[in-house]
Amino acid sequence: MTGRPGRTGKGGGQASAGDLLELVRSGRATTRGALQQATGLSRATVGQRLDRLFRAGWLREGAGGPVDSPLGGRPSITLEFDDEHAVVLAADLDTRHARAAVLSLTGEIHAEHTGTLVIEDGPEAVLGELGRWFAELLEKAGHRADMVCGIGLAVPGPVDNGTGRVVQPPIMPGWDGYDIRGRLARAFTDHTGTAEVPVLVDNDANLMAYGEQRTSWPDCSAFVLVKVSTGIGAGVVVDGSVYRGFDGGAGDIGHIRVPEGAGALCRCGSYGCLAAVASGGAVARRLAESGVPAASGSDVRDLLAAGHPEAVGLAREAGRRVGDVLATVVTLLNPGVLMIAGDLAGTPFLTGVRELLYQRALPRSTARLEVVTSRLGERAALVGAGALVVEHLYAPERVEERLRAMGV
Repeated sequence: MTGRPGRTGKGGGQASAGDLLELVRSGRATTRGALQQATGLSRATVGQRLDRLFRAGWLREGAGGPVDSPLGGRPSITLEFDDEHAVVLAADLDTRHARAAVLSLTGEIHAEHTGTLVIEDGPEAVLGELGRWFAELLEKAGHRADMVCGIGLAVPGPVDNGTGRVVQPPIMPGWDGYDIRGRLARAFTDHTGTAEVPVLVDNDANLMAYGEQRTSWPDCSAFVLVKVSTGIGAGVVVDGSVYRGFDGGAGDIGHIRVPEGAGALCRCGSYGCLAAVASGGAVARRLAESGVPAASGSDVRDLLAAGHPEAVGLAREAGRRVGDVLATVVTLLNPGVLMIAGDLAGTPFLTGVRELLYQRALPRSTARLEVVTSRLGERAALVGAGALVVEHLYAPERVEERLRAMGV
């Protein structure tokens, strides 16, 4: 077969080994013939680039046997991404506790741990402890530390995507501008003795939205998740990618000013923020003022699970206040799915959201809108963090860098 000019990959030149891997991973082309057809590369060139991916251990032959080739001739062997050659570490930090896990490259959780980690203790202590958790989880899962290809971390604050540093986080004292990536990479090395691995950091609501959208609504082109726990934040996924705004501040709806909060002091230092009157922390304060033991959103969650009448009433009221703000969000973004997650996500809060959302938003904006609660629950940010690492490391341009570094 004579060679044809190869169609361009994402970098603007001929399709690379990274472009071929992306085609296989996405299921758009899973045989040599289909890859030739999709890229315009010759059979020899496709073979050479696939050979690099096989030698790296990133591709394997499929278990389904030969299939008909789109180019005719002999049946072709199917190709698939080898999701067993590496694992990902992920962690989700909240204000007073954290969750960490070892995940496969396709998002299955192999080992998991939840424990107390107080964000106010500062990044040095918290990230050092996470490094210890990761080492113990790898041992529990039966994986070598050198199998880890990357670490994903979800934090409850705005993150500059370029630097991985939080920017003026209202509920993370001592973390502003801190080198989270570097410290967590060193902590992992200190506890495992292996080389440092890439660390990616993002806002928890962003990663929750990413995990939920990829898992349950992959075809939804505009997806919004609102997390209501100690604070309030939103994650937005547009066309399969997290929308972060100019410097990571997109989705910070907890600090929109609302008339009902004029006299309420927020943890950010301002008065009148939505989070000051409608977050799990705000509901907990009101319960405590009336004599009900509650100090955090997680305490409110437990009271709601027990059917505590005052907690139920306050959660519904908080839902109405959030629903009023979400009417603007829905009108602006026109999402197909609006997901409510976090400590307050339940029937009372959701009922309040729907009451004001459908009352205030245009019918055109809500006619086809699904308003739902979390499918992945407390694991959403872990799944999203794992997916973020995988998509970063196996993006076509990064595949080329990594293959060269491996000498392949």
